[in-house]
Amino acid sequence: MARTKEFDPDAALRAALELFWRRGYEATSMSDLVEHLGVGRASLYATFGNKRELYLKALERYEEGLLPDLLADLARPGPALPGVRSLVRRYAAEATAEELRGRGCFVTNTAAELAPHDPVAARRVERNWDRLETVLHASLDRARAQGELPAGRDPLTLARTLLVLLQGLRVVGKASADPARVRDAAEQALALLD
Repeated sequence: MARTKEFDPDAALRAALELFWRRGYEATSMSDLVEHLGVGRASLYATFGNKRELYLKALERYEEGLLPDLLADLARPGPALPGVRSLVRRYAAEATAEELRGRGCFVTNTAAELAPHDPVAARRVERNWDRLETVLHASLDRARAQGELPAGRDPLTLARTLLVLLQGLRVVGKASADPARVRDAAEQALALLD
């Protein structure tokens, strides 16, 4: 007869996500995970596999929480540019928020730490960026069709520019003690939409 798990896998995954997000992949050992999650090593391996597999599951969980918010903000009927502006300002605010300071974005952290040498992590990062670019592109395309964006502006190029800026905001916000640096860059990028 199989034993029931003595822990909540969903709660353990959330706790692992938090630890990886705060410390990074390399700086987090299986011993750290066992201690932080309060779960036996054998149970962790049986439920999630090795550390890398647990990290990738945590990354997937993080991504699941992002896209619905983005879609809701950018898919509202009416003018499209206010949603795009709000998204850029939201990224800037999150990048400089004291409670998130030092953590950055889990996807961006994965891009910097794992993607250069882990093809699976690189594909996950690219998938996330593709989704964000697609949502931005659709909003900017709608903005141009509604006359909010000048006809000479290319929605795809603008979406890619904003994607790169948003990722950069996360990196600079994680490392910089000067929040004005992030806010000023975000506002300057928004001037591209005028």
